[in-house]
Amino acid sequence: MEPTIRNELPEDYRKVEEITRKAFWNLHFPGCDEHYLVHMMRNHPDFLPELDFVLEKDGEVIGNIMYTKSSLTDENGSRHDILTFGPVCIVPEHQRKGYGRQLILHSVEVARSMGHAAIAIYGNPNNYVKLGFKSCKRYNICNAAGAFPSALMAMELQEGVLRSYGPGKLKYAESPVYALDPKDAEAYDASLEPMEKQELPGQEVFFIMVQSTMADGPHE
Repeated sequence: MEPTIRNELPEDYRKVEEITRKAFWNLHFPGCDEHYLVHMMRNHPDFLPELDFVLEKDGEVIGNIMYTKSSLTDENGSRHDILTFGPVCIVPEHQRKGYGRQLILHSVEVARSMGHAAIAIYGNPNNYVKLGFKSCKRYNICNAAGAFPSALMAMELQEGVLRSYGPGKLKYAESPVYALDPKDAEAYDASLEPMEKQELPGQEVFFIMVQSTMADGPHE
């Protein structure tokens, strides 16, 4: 049967946290905290339940994507509301089958139909450029320090909207919900079934990617 996509329901909460934990375990560092982020996000004022989707196959939830409010502030101090998604996951045994792509593109179209302006995310460009995301530098979107992180990307949902915010830098701010307390995350994880933490080479690749920035100045 083809997978179906629907909004997450309260009865899905535990399952979504379980598959998020499995999907991210040892991916970015030994262990993970994305399942704790999911747990905390649902009760945060920036959370957008209408853009909280699960992907279901053969009656079982195997994927999830969640959105929060975020913003861009232009050089005049004006704030522009946009979106951020993440975590987004597919349970490991169903990865590399196109399900993540389906989930992301479905949510993007729903967000577009709702009139949202744009999406900005941190992630691996190899995963998102092929879906239509572009480097933050293409739109002059920077972090709070004014730098252009290599892992920060954006997508316009309304054509030309990001360039309409002005020629200067646009400072990106994600929701405070992403600023997890590591001790709280560790305590939450300790209440779950034990999983082995490992140091893997890919974690260093991730560290290099998230620490790298692009040079300032024109992008062309």
